[in-house]
Amino acid sequence: MPAAQLAPIYLGATMTEVPMTATTFAASSLIGRLFRALPVIGGVIRAVERELDTIYYLLVIALTALVLAIQTWGLPALVLTALAIVPVMFILLVILAIP
Repeated sequence: MPAAQLAPIYLGATMTEVPMTATTFAASSLIGRLFRALPVIGGVIRAVERELDTIYYLLVIALTALVLAIQTWGLPALVLTALAIVPVMFILLVILAIP
């Protein structure tokens, strides 16, 4: 079994070594590589891969955009948002129903 790679970390005047961890995911599929090639979506995907806590910021941004859209356009914005979520919820229910 190969030894774990160690990364040097400098703490004051001494140097210690800690195990390195892999924080990036390989884009093995064609769809994954295509999404990462898009300017805005690819940057968001790479940011979430680097730090998983970024997803909470994205959820807050999406919720804020939804609230602002409802304040601006009213009920049509809410209805279109609910309509867009229907296929997502349907797929989620199908996944949960698989034995």
